[in-house]
Amino acid sequence: MKAKTLSAQLKKASSTSAQTVADRLMALRAERGLSQARLAELAGVDRKTINRIENGHFSPSLDTLTRLSVVLKCRLTDLLEKSRTRR
Repeated sequence: MKAKTLSAQLKKASSTSAQTVADRLMALRAERGLSQARLAELAGVDRKTINRIENGHFSPSLDTLTRLSVVLKCRLTDLLEKSRTRR
């Protein structure tokens, strides 16, 4: 029973992480006025990769996340953490 519980927890955590990266990437890209195609070109990845990340269908590698953070001029953690609203 514990293995099933752990498996469910891992699946949920992975899904939540993928959605966070998707949301943050889309928001940062929009803030910078970049299309998916332009971001992909600047980061040296395929446009379909950007689309798949933003739709939560792909978990990017550390290399891809690093490339995106360089192009977006943000910290790597900015892509991995939910945005915090300021009061």
